[in-house]
Amino acid sequence: MKNKLIENIEIYADGADINFIKDINFNFSGYTTNPTLMKNSGIKDYKKFVIDFLEISENKPVSFEVFADDINEIKSQAKIISSWSPNIYVKIPITNTLGESTTDLVFDLIE
Repeated sequence: MKNKLIENIEIYADGADINFIKDINFNFSGYTTNPTLMKNSGIKDYKKFVIDFLEISENKPVSFEVFADDINEIKSQAKIISSWSPNIYVKIPITNTLGESTTDLVFDLIE
């Protein structure tokens, strides 16, 4: 008998190395990355990276995080990033680096 918990687990690859994602032979449920991983991988052009990443994602869910710190800019970036593909999910930090909550912004975006 299979463990029902195991049946419900989805595996998402987390990283910013497109070649690694392409080369690894595993059926991921989706992908996720963030600006820190992208910076550490030497990514300079966020949009180009996203478009390139989408080409290898096989239309699976992909989450990309906003990189802005200003609440209004976070909102703008979230709308722009989400417009690039229907399989993109946008990550928004719960607070910015100044400790300001983004909760109101998140509720505004989901309405």
